[in-house]
Amino acid sequence: MDATSISPFLFLGFCCLVSYAICSVPFGKIFAKSLANIDLQKVGSGNIGTTNALRAGGPKVAALTLACDVLKAVFCMNAALPLLSSNAVFACDISEFHPGGTYDYVLAVLGISCVVGHMFSFYLHFKGGKSIATGVGVLFAINVPWALLHLGIFIVLVAATKFVSVGSIVTAGLVGATACLLFPGASLAFKLIMGALGLLVVWAHRANIKKLLSGTESKLSFTKRVDKMDE
Repeated sequence: MDATSISPFLFLGFCCLVSYAICSVPFGKIFAKSLANIDLQKVGSGNIGTTNALRAGGPKVAALTLACDVLKAVFCMNAALPLLSSNAVFACDISEFHPGGTYDYVLAVLGISCVVGHMFSFYLHFKGGKSIATGVGVLFAINVPWALLHLGIFIVLVAATKFVSVGSIVTAGLVGATACLLFPGASLAFKLIMGALGLLVVWAHRANIKKLLSGTESKLSFTKRVDKMDE
């Protein structure tokens, strides 16, 4: 088969599968085990993300987890676009994948695959994290000011409430709205998929929402450690 006959959507599916596999890598679990001899899935919330890494393993484990969970999404998104824009696939300028471009929905589809990979890790029997850090990585890969806006919202809310979950839920829930406000020329598909990405992350925080409503949610602490599962 000639290279020029590659189906763009078949190759996009391949890129999504690779992105899913890479973003499935549970860095939090790896760092907690190697640096603190802790299984993140058996302490605190049982989550493999940054917050539980901080609660169980401390700032060093949390910082490494955060960095790698963000960067794995940035890597996947940026690595896929040059391949997708090649003459053998979509045959377009790479700018056509960014908001307002002809194929901007491709970027959103790749983003969903990254978030789903972290949330439903293949390596952990389809369990994982809540994808806030990975989701932020997706935003950074698409548009840095957009990512910084959501990061700012998150920091302000966490600082004001001391609840990481409040910052996470609100900033994720606003992704669809900010996509429409910042990128009015983007395709409807891009806006809808990015909105769905944000709502998926909100859904992943459903247990936190219940705890917030019942007054049992844990507040952010850089010094307090947990060594057993939350009640």
